[in-house]
Amino acid sequence: MGRHTCRVRQAGFLNDACRQLGERGAEMDQQVRVIKTEREYHAALARLSALMDQDIAAGSDDEAALDLLAVVIADYERTKVAPAVIDPIDAILLAMDQRGLSKKDLEPFIGSIPKVSEVLARKRPLSLSMIRKLHRALDIPADVLLSGSDNEDIDLSETPHYDYSKFPLAEMLDRGYFGKFAGGIKLAKAKAEELVRGFMHGVSPDGPEPALLRAPLQQSGARTMDEYALLVWRVAVLKKSRKIALTGKYKPGVITTDWLQELVRLSAFDSGPKLAQEYLAQSGIALVIEEHFKKTYLDGAAMLDGETPVVALTLRYDRVDNFWFALLHELVHVQKHLNASHLFIADNLDDKTRSNEEAERQADAGASEALIPTNEWEQSAVRTVPTAENALALARKLRIHPAIVAGRVRHETGNWRLLTNLKGEVRRYFE
Repeated sequence: MGRHTCRVRQAGFLNDACRQLGERGAEMDQQVRVIKTEREYHAALARLSALMDQDIAAGSDDEAALDLLAVVIADYERTKVAPAVIDPIDAILLAMDQRGLSKKDLEPFIGSIPKVSEVLARKRPLSLSMIRKLHRALDIPADVLLSGSDNEDIDLSETPHYDYSKFPLAEMLDRGYFGKFAGGIKLAKAKAEELVRGFMHGVSPDGPEPALLRAPLQQSGARTMDEYALLVWRVAVLKKSRKIALTGKYKPGVITTDWLQELVRLSAFDSGPKLAQEYLAQSGIALVIEEHFKKTYLDGAAMLDGETPVVALTLRYDRVDNFWFALLHELVHVQKHLNASHLFIADNLDDKTRSNEEAERQADAGASEALIPTNEWEQSAVRTVPTAENALALARKLRIHPAIVAGRVRHETGNWRLLTNLKGEVRRYFE
């Protein structure tokens, strides 16, 4: 075996290549050495180029030298030379040249001729929709087209999990969900996939396509909510909940009748809603306020984020009584119904068909009992004589906000004009 092969072996490199050359027993006039410096690297490239220009006979020393040079050069490049970055636009131009395509031929993949021109001139970035089409039609490698983007982890061979055109993009844009994106709704629609993926990124530890959000959904009510709007709302809630400093860790069983009634007594304070958020945080429960989306008909929801319960309210009706009933309703869901099989329960409290569901009956009954115990309600004067004086008397006795009593009166009588001066607002506490 030649000395050069022994040296390569001793250096610990390329055992397979050395073994193949050793079997040939080739003796070369010039040694092929392991490359250690950039100067040696360029010299090796020059020698490789010269050998490649020759008419080399199979099995000759020159062929062996060529093979070994290629191996040691590749090893040096792998450890010392930064890999060349292939520009996506250059790759598209190359594919066009190889296939004899014009800008007109790219319209099905990119759009109008002006848009094609802007993309090829690097004045308009490739959208994920364009990338998917170009990858499939022109067979340009996915890693090349995705190079330098924020979506290099996407598998273009997979069908997208969502139809991104169905997301409430206009509302998301108005709420600032797309961060530093400065375009209008037209551009947002063109870049829907990357914008939505960016918004969802980090919500689940499983990556930018949140596995958590594909979990079983339990939704109360006959009126079907827009699943895409509900999904976005849920992501927004989870992102907000993770910014809340929980001062305690949630323990199953912490929610009891006494715990709920102690919570309700906070309603007597002017800042009761904010105090409620702090009270829940002490027990490891996050309370989030997030406005509902169109076509969600949503008052609130209970959900699990890992082991942390999250209660979210929309304040669709900005009234004290609605806040406390919806809050207690969702907390009963956390207490009785939220588990690995039901990670997310959404509620439209206006839907009369909810009473057909056992879980909803339990949540309604638990909330009502915690707010105003049945025995207290049946003995109260306001039940038969619904005046402000009687409402205030019961509220003082129970140490709760009078709006809660007024809300119970309106609900029981079905007369929503009664005690309208006892309502109060909540949204201002969370602005």
